[in-house]
Amino acid sequence: MPQLTLDSGDAGELAELLAFLREWLPADPGLAASLARRTGHPAYGIPQLCDDLDRFIFLLGGSDGEHLHTDSPGTDPAEPGPDAN
Repeated sequence: MPQLTLDSGDAGELAELLAFLREWLPADPGLAASLARRTGHPAYGIPQLCDDLDRFIFLLGGSDGEHLHTDSPGTDPAEPGPDAN
């Protein structure tokens, strides 16, 4: 895969734009139905899109990533829970 560099100022602006979208998406109830029509599957909705935006914002340096670690252990199917032994 080719290397891509992004100026830190541009990365900051992109993170701000993504944060704006992240805040707006759950605030507009009509967007959930529109996204469902676009994706064609109910498994990817506003919460999943917001999670993806949160990760991109973090990767661009727009957050400290603290909100990415709010799940309790064992809630992610790919992650072993406390009874995994």
